[in-house]
Amino acid sequence: MFERVLSFLRDLPGGRGHDDAREEDPRVAASALLYHVMDADGVRQDVEWARFKAVLSKTYGVVGNELDALAKAGEAADNEAIDLYAFTSVLKRHLDADARKAFIGLMWEIVYADGELHELEDNVVWRVAELLDVERRDRIEARQKAAGGDVAGDD
Repeated sequence: MFERVLSFLRDLPGGRGHDDAREEDPRVAASALLYHVMDADGVRQDVEWARFKAVLSKTYGVVGNELDALAKAGEAADNEAIDLYAFTSVLKRHLDADARKAFIGLMWEIVYADGELHELEDNVVWRVAELLDVERRDRIEARQKAAGGDVAGDD
């Protein structure tokens, strides 16, 4: 099922020749949210940046210059944003419930890239999950999976 979700995400429109609609591009919205959670604790480690780009590459089937452009577009969009709703509303319009759950899993992958969970990262994922209408149990399950299964408590 996860491969089906990844296939769906890869096939989303956007990015190619639509600079004026960048804020409506679900790939840019996803990149911005993934960047935001990576940067939430104020420390961007190389391992986090590498995982961020790997997730974008695998999810959207982009490499090289296209991957760099998507990563930079996500960073720029996050830096210009005033809230997370602008991005989550785009994803909510383009993703079904299973794809939204899978996206929360991708966020947790970014969070645990450095092997640590910072409370600000946890809070970002919680807020995004709420905005995407991802159930608490699904968010916790995705967190446990990304953490290797040994997560004590939640919320």
